[in-house]
Order: sequence, then C-alpha cells, then structure tokens
Amino acid sequence: MRRREVLTALAGAAASLPLAASAQQLMPVIGFLGTDSPDLFAGRLHAFHQGLSKTGHVEGRTVAIEYRWAEGLYDRLPAMAADLVRRRVTAIVANGVPVLAAKAATTTIPIVFSTSADPIEIGLVASLNRPGGNVTGVSNLSVPLGAKQLEVLHELVPTVRVIALLVNPAHAELAETQSRNVQAAAQALALQLHVLHASSERDIETAFTSLAQLRAGGIVIGSDAFFTSRANQIVALAARHAVPTVYLYREFTAAGGLMNYGGSLLDSYYTVGVYTGRILNGEKPADLPVQQPTKFEIVVNLKTAKAMGLTIPESFLLRADEVIE
Repeated sequence: MRRREVLTALAGAAASLPLAASAQQLMPVIGFLGTDSPDLFAGRLHAFHQGLSKTGHVEGRTVAIEYRWAEGLYDRLPAMAADLVRRRVTAIVANGVPVLAAKAATTTIPIVFSTSADPIEIGLVASLNRPGGNVTGVSNLSVPLGAKQLEVLHELVPTVRVIALLVNPAHAELAETQSRNVQAAAQALALQLHVLHASSERDIETAFTSLAQLRAGGIVIGSDAFFTSRANQIVALAARHAVPTVYLYREFTAAGGLMNYGGSLLDSYYTVGVYTGRILNGEKPADLPVQQPTKFEIVVNLKTAKAMGLTIPESFLLRADEVIE
C-alpha cells in the first residue's frame, strides 16, 4: 500500500471513532479524594455536582471525574493522592484529612478543599482572602464551634453538670484544639468536662459505655471526618445509652440524633463545586478567597427527644432552624 493510501486509511479510521471517545480525551479531569465511601458522600456529591453545573460543567459531558475513596483508612490517602498527580488531573477536590495528602503530593495542580480545621493554622493557605499557591476552598469553622455546641447542650439540659467531649486522637492537633476550646467553655459554665478519645469503632463503643461511670449526662461529638463516617453508629449508641448528644451536622440529626449546631455540609460542597468549575474555566486558586459559612443552623429531632424523655422548651424550638418530628 502506498504512503498516501496508508494516511488516507488512518484518517478514515480516526474519523470513524465514536465522538464520545474523542470528547473524553479532551475533557478536563477532576480527581475527587474522599475519606469515606460513595454512599456516605451521596448528599455531598449531589451538592458538589450542583455547584459544578452552576459554572457550566456536567460530569461525562464537559468534565470527567476520577474518584478515590479511603473507606475510613487514612493511611491509603498519600498513595491515592500520588496516583491522581501521576494521572495529571486538572484539579483535585478533597475534604478534611485528604487535603493534606493532596497538598503534600503537588504544588502545581489546583486543589479545592472543604475542611473543619483552620486552613491557615494547618498550613493549607497563607491567608483567607489571598490563599496564594495552588489551594483554596471552604472552611466550615467547625473546630471553634465546639464551645457553642456545649452551650447549646447545656441550655437543653441545664441540670446536667458533667459533660463529655469525644475527639479523635489520630489527629492530635485538631483534638487538642477542640479540647482546649470546649474545656474553656465548660469552666465558664461551671461544668465538669471529660475528654474521651476514639479512633476506631471499638473506641466509640467504649467511650459511650464509660459515660455512666463518669456520670456524664451529655456528650459533644467533636469535629472529625471519622465521626461523620460513623454517624449511624454514634447515633445508635446515643439512643441506647439515652444520653443527650449534640453534633455538628444535620446528617446526624436526620439519622436520629438529638440535635446539631453548625454549618451546612451541603452548602460547603456546593461552593466547592462552584470553585472547581471556576478553576476549570481558567481562574486560579490563589485568586479565590477561602469561603466561610455565614449561617449556623440548629436542627432538633423531636422524636428522639421524646424517646429520651426530654422536654424541649418552646423557646428553644422557636430558635431552631428545623424541627424533625
């Protein structure tokens, strides 16, 4: 076959390729690095896709997404982040602990995060208004909210003088900050605080079992992605031990928890989606200020309160943003 005929044949073969296959090759690719599993992230993923679509991007049409799920095993994260970097993804989306692995893996690929920690304190950005570098995202301000969670719980059960706080020692700096903040709030309210540690399902069981011995009449669940991934277990234990419990996110209360005080994870991931789309459209992470929640919500599960024999004051219910009956 002559050279011209060979080239003509190759061109014809290329032209006959499915359009979807060609489009896939030209699509930007987002690497999505998550702490848990897809089912636990379902609501947040939906909000993330809504944010992406706001900027004109739809998975499978204008962008491809490579998902990596740690299934609660954080030691997998460095290898997962390195794999996404090797694949030269266009941007990386990460929550909590995974963003630290992503930042350690690349200084050039844009990273968009959602974290409960102070992003300046843990070294993600130089400042909130001018992040600098390749990282930006949403800070949920969850760690400082521990003190407010305690106050809300005390308002609900004012006769209780001993409260527990559950933190994850696997993230020592985060646990220490939360413990310090909540301890200061407890002293101001003349409450005794016991700090309990859990970094496994068995530890969580042990922590709740110890509440009776400690005579703790309530517990604050600290900010940690591990606890969010074990929401059903924690809510079930709180019900079994009939202990008033305050959480950060609505997901706990919707699963049967007593109440939560904090920002909205769905709002956070919507913003992460918007920011990721804006980066795909050409903006730089360094020019996108770190966003913070402007509203904190109180959600009360009235059915759970009744099951525990708690009477929620009418004034408290009127302040709540949502009452689940």
